[in-house]
Amino acid sequence: MEKVSETIKVSKEAKEELVRVAAALQAREGRRVDLDEALKHLLKTGKRDPSVLSSLFGAVPRLRLDDLREERMRDEQRAERKYRR
Repeated sequence: MEKVSETIKVSKEAKEELVRVAAALQAREGRRVDLDEALKHLLKTGKRDPSVLSSLFGAVPRLRLDDLREERMRDEQRAERKYRR
């Protein structure tokens, strides 16, 4: 699969926390870990324990986990259509 770079906006605090997560993963794995990999780790961990993600990014009132997953799937579908060759 081709790796496509995109820009996302996060708060300064979220970025700092993401850097801390990446540093912890790097120490544990013994290799370089970028922010993309740290974010993927959080998303994977968050599927098992949603409190992990809500503690990092905060919770949106009245937003259900299913709503978030549905929106993420729509994002993936849009990206696939946009970058399909």
